[in-house]
Amino acid sequence: MNPIQGQELEDAVTKLPGWGIENNELVRLATFADFLAAMAFVNRVGELAEAEAHHPDIDIRYNKVRLALVTHDAFNAVTEKDLEMAGKISTLLQELETKS
Repeated sequence: MNPIQGQELEDAVTKLPGWGIENNELVRLATFADFLAAMAFVNRVGELAEAEAHHPDIDIRYNKVRLALVTHDAFNAVTEKDLEMAGKISTLLQELETKS
């Protein structure tokens, strides 16, 4: 997988609302009503990650979940694989928002 960098990466991130670049990773912070809602989301992301064989770094702090995507096989750079996973996670978040 080829790394996506510079303007190409900036343009791609603008198509992923809520996502940004931090320390060469694609990052999103999501806030939930409480810890149980945050954990339910993380479990859904875990199922998605297993199905896609692409796993984000996940940090849970009570009702806040920070996700970071980077392709380790591409020397820890953002690739199309990360952008696709970010899109799927965004869709999951939209589905959860619609249900609440």
